[in-house]
Amino acid sequence: MSFSTPSAADPVHDATRAALPQLMEFYRDFHANPELSLHEVKTAAKLAEEARKAGFKVTEKVGGTGVVAVLENGAGPVVLIRADMDGLPVTEATGLPFASKVRTTNDEGIETGVMHACGHDTHMASWIGTLRNLAAMKAKWHGTVVMIAQPAEERGMGARAMIDDGLFTRFPKPQFALAFHDSASQPAGQIGVTPGYALANVDSVDVLVKGVGGHGAYPQTTRDPIVLAARIVTSLQTLVSREVDPQEAAVVTVGMIKGGSTHNIIGSDVTMLLTVRSFKPEVRKLLLDGIARIAKGEAIAAGVPEDRMPEVKVRDNFTPATFNTQPLSDRMKSLWTARFGKDRVAETRAVMGGEDFSRYWLADQSIQSLIFWVGGVPADKWAASDNGRKPLPSLHSAYWAPDAEAVIGTATEAMTAAALDILKK
Repeated sequence: MSFSTPSAADPVHDATRAALPQLMEFYRDFHANPELSLHEVKTAAKLAEEARKAGFKVTEKVGGTGVVAVLENGAGPVVLIRADMDGLPVTEATGLPFASKVRTTNDEGIETGVMHACGHDTHMASWIGTLRNLAAMKAKWHGTVVMIAQPAEERGMGARAMIDDGLFTRFPKPQFALAFHDSASQPAGQIGVTPGYALANVDSVDVLVKGVGGHGAYPQTTRDPIVLAARIVTSLQTLVSREVDPQEAAVVTVGMIKGGSTHNIIGSDVTMLLTVRSFKPEVRKLLLDGIARIAKGEAIAAGVPEDRMPEVKVRDNFTPATFNTQPLSDRMKSLWTARFGKDRVAETRAVMGGEDFSRYWLADQSIQSLIFWVGGVPADKWAASDNGRKPLPSLHSAYWAPDAEAVIGTATEAMTAAALDILKK
């Protein structure tokens, strides 16, 4: 399944098809030259330049490196269309001829490779294609298009930074917000729509487990934080299995545990790093409260002194759950089904990944909001995976190489058609 699959012949499809070779050049350039979150300086400049060439009024450095491009075309609705710009600290292993060779030092002082392992390069190329289409088709719509290129999605910071920098006060405030994300679990060129909750709350939790250290040969004189940490890890599993309603979605994963120094020493503390996922606010609260309660309860049971109770810190880079509103979700699903055919449009399940696109709707819940998926798994790899039933490279994998032409072509046509439908005369 790909962009070459016939769709309704019309100006949107034809314009996108004609632009695709140049959009692929943009894609290859973005892919070969990724920049980490909050450092998307050259990337943002390229996007700003293309928006200006298309006739948009462009403002740079919104919320850091963010770009806001506005095209006003008479009275009518305001539509916001977002693309994210940042790459990941991943050393690429795709073998593509234009693979990233970029290496840098991240904000933590660690040297790393940089890769668009989440497909934001396809998002940006489609963003350029969409704004060009809309600028060339002004006779077909009225209202205002606000195209934003957002920094730091991977760190859950960019949307909030742009909102805090006046996105909804310095620029026309949208009634509709649209974005897409390439999918590593759908065949290339297929569109996925998830009404309601689509992506999860994402919390990062640090737990410092404190004990009383000493000699490994005399454990009776200590309170072993490694044993205590192990008990906490085991007890945390009951949060999802025994405290959350089985019909609700939740994840508690201990991603790192670190403590001790050598064979015969019982250390004084252990550090644990957790990722916590949920959809509903009440489930999120249950999980976070439960982590703190279990950590303290196990410490008390282990006889840890009161002044050595565990420290539980929920980091402030929380990404809230992404919610696709009605009637926009059904409206777009129907629009795209009519355009691409029912084989290329599916209703997809919510996933436990996170997306800070959620913040635009949460800032004003009168906004109709939708983020949709565009499948990127190349046809041969999809077939070899037995239609997705065998492992495929995931988003964030060093091996993720989508069928970029199918993603960009489908997304550009779908996004252009969506904006024209909302803004139609």
